[in-house]
Amino acid sequence: MATSQIETVSTSADKAKLAAAVVLAVGAIVAFYLLSRQGAIVQWVALLVGLAAAVGAFASSESGRQLWAFGRDSWREVKKVVWPTRKEAIQMTAYVFAFVAIMSIFLWLTDKTLEWVFFDLILGWRK
Repeated sequence: MATSQIETVSTSADKAKLAAAVVLAVGAIVAFYLLSRQGAIVQWVALLVGLAAAVGAFASSESGRQLWAFGRDSWREVKKVVWPTRKEAIQMTAYVFAFVAIMSIFLWLTDKTLEWVFFDLILGWRK
């Protein structure tokens, strides 16, 4: 990652923000079910507003800022990836299919050979 890792001690205010985020999220879900008689629109608005408030409380905490920084750094790293061309992807897929086919034939032959050796030659069992 591009940023240096710094460990911070959680303060009581930060813990309170996280607790508020949890309470808001749970409250939003409870409100959704309690407002069932008011109609679907009121239910969904209460749920979305409560969840938005919970996300806002979480985002203002140190954990939320660290998560946002991690996401930003991850997106920056994804942009650096060199993806294969279509031709390369098709070739690699064909290699995998060919390997699987060859390996399955090899394992089938090994199984049948061992079956013949053990059951027919050693034990004398006929099928």
